[in-house]
Amino acid sequence: MKKLLLFLFLSALGISAFSQVTTSAMNGLVLDIANEPLPGATIVALHEPSGTQYGATTNPEGRFNLQGMRPGGPYTVEVSFIGYSKEVYSEISLFLGQTFTLDVVLKDEMLELSEIVIVGRKSSAFQTDKTGASTNISNQQLKEMPTISRSIQDIARISPYANGMGFAGGDGRSTNFTVDGANFNNNFGLSGNLPGGGNPISLDAIEEIQVVVSPFDVRQTNFIGGGINAITKSGTNRYTGSVYSYFTNQNMRGNKIGDVDFGERDEESKKIYGASLGGPIIKNKLFFFINGEYELQPEQVVTWRPSEDGIANTDLMLSRASTSDMERVKQHLITNYGYDPGSYTNYPADISNRKLLARIDWNINHANKLSIRYNYTKNQSWNPTNGNSTDAGFRNRAMDRISQYSMAFSNSIYSMDNIVNSFSLDLNSRFSNNISNQLLVTYTKINDMRGSNSDPFPFIDIMNGVNTDDSQILEPYISAGYELFTWNNGVNNDIFNVVDNVNLYVDDHKITLGANFEYQMANNSYMRNGTGYYRYASIEDFLSQAAPRDFALTYGYGGEKNPAAEVAFNQVGIYAQDEWTVNPNFKFTVGMRVDYLKYADNIIRNNAIYDLDFGGKKIDTGEWPSAKIQVSPRAGFIWDVMGDQTMKLRGGAGLFAGRLPLVFFTNMPTNSGMVQGSYSAVTKYDADGNVTFADPALAELPEFKNLTQQIKILDL
Repeated sequence: MKKLLLFLFLSALGISAFSQVTTSAMNGLVLDIANEPLPGATIVALHEPSGTQYGATTNPEGRFNLQGMRPGGPYTVEVSFIGYSKEVYSEISLFLGQTFTLDVVLKDEMLELSEIVIVGRKSSAFQTDKTGASTNISNQQLKEMPTISRSIQDIARISPYANGMGFAGGDGRSTNFTVDGANFNNNFGLSGNLPGGGNPISLDAIEEIQVVVSPFDVRQTNFIGGGINAITKSGTNRYTGSVYSYFTNQNMRGNKIGDVDFGERDEESKKIYGASLGGPIIKNKLFFFINGEYELQPEQVVTWRPSEDGIANTDLMLSRASTSDMERVKQHLITNYGYDPGSYTNYPADISNRKLLARIDWNINHANKLSIRYNYTKNQSWNPTNGNSTDAGFRNRAMDRISQYSMAFSNSIYSMDNIVNSFSLDLNSRFSNNISNQLLVTYTKINDMRGSNSDPFPFIDIMNGVNTDDSQILEPYISAGYELFTWNNGVNNDIFNVVDNVNLYVDDHKITLGANFEYQMANNSYMRNGTGYYRYASIEDFLSQAAPRDFALTYGYGGEKNPAAEVAFNQVGIYAQDEWTVNPNFKFTVGMRVDYLKYADNIIRNNAIYDLDFGGKKIDTGEWPSAKIQVSPRAGFIWDVMGDQTMKLRGGAGLFAGRLPLVFFTNMPTNSGMVQGSYSAVTKYDADGNVTFADPALAELPEFKNLTQQIKILDL
């Protein structure tokens, strides 16, 4: 019980939310001068840039609600009632995910014949409709804020709870990021970076960003970190466009702290080119917006170079690997195996990022508004050869393959290709004054794949020779071939979501009934040593085609060249919530959601592991976690203490549940040997480099074979 109370208390303080927020809202109370409600009063809100109208009439208590409104503005709102003067409010702006409250007093038409225009009524960032803290960043603020990386992480720091993508000290992988309601998360969870190389959408395509903390809203699920919601720009009745460019290089970067000068700057640069265009297809009816952006960052991913004399010079970034030895190895590979390992003097590795966004907004009629958005991002970056990881009999963690001790060829570096395709459909409907609905359908496909300029070929490590007593010098010297972690290394992640929320307005209550369905699939392939791995004692052994000191190979069963592990699940959730406006200064929210998550039965048991007995317990690698029902009750309140939005008291409690990174699930069939097999033959040494064990199979591996031949020879 104590643990539960502590959990609820921590939830009230800082558990952040996952949400699919894409719209804003407006509500209020219409009274006469005697403070009596005026049922049947007409409210018309006009989004001036697009001509989009939202209308309602007041209920018997004089209250009105407008849902599914475009964030931003300005809006003009007309309030009218027969026998009373019309009130007009202009220059109203709405924040994403927030409800603007407009209370109106209408005067008798006999007493007041002219319209009253109130200018400058903007939605307050200090709203009284939220049961948790949030920060909204408008398009104008996005333009004015300084940002070095032009990324969501930079902008999110304006929230006092945020540190990049992490919130309240949490891991960035537990933070949820949506664009127009679509999932843009790193669901696989190998790192805390966002998809698309960490920057999946251009800031120039974003209309507004919302950072939320503890809203205690049952519509929101699958979170244990922060929630960041972004909506994209829409077209209006005016044709507007922009062309922009950003440039930076080493001369724009500081190189001195106090009296300490860090010397001459290395050359570096970044160029960004972009353009946007939006406008009407049919005035007041159909609109478009498109944005394209290209980023280029030329660089050399490897700054070390081989030396002419075979002597390392760390000041000049020269390795002890000599140019003559590098050339000998290169020519041997070309002459004997037809394999070109690449350059050893040039390692070009440009970072590039391409983004495209297209959006259509359709005012079907006064009661139905539809938005459709497509987003594409492709990011490519390059990385040096892996430092010193190996499946050999010895690993020298102090010396890397590219360093003062060793060099690798340019075809042994690898690229990281990140591709995001995302689609969203958002339909907001108003069936009557008391019933509104939002239907949100999203699909996101995320591909993260390693790439290489190398032809398929084994990865080769050549050690720094042997001593006169035949003991091995346990140090790297030259490496070549297809980078040993890159072959068939990638993640494919598909996410499909359908969410439907119905809002019912009864007196002082807003009742939300909703359901959501999510299908998610992650496909992971990882084959270290996928093209084969050879390590030689010396350059002489390699050139003379002597037996290697170590060999390793990962292979797919039945000749499968690209084996992969997969996890898929379906989740269904239903929920209900009551937002009770007790009085204009106090609001209480209570709700309950129920979720059911079931994994697809697509995994095979390793019977050899299952047959093992662990004190009466068995481990079944062929069974995903069983499906369970998760019940999440939540309640929260907000009190405007002074009644003027200068002091608020918030609180709440609830149960929240998040997900583990999907990499933990795909590792289960891979590590249990049900996706692919592996083989190694190694040599082991004592601390002085003397051989203590050598696998006899190494003598049968004097030269390279293609993978099919090698698997046949080894009888795998």
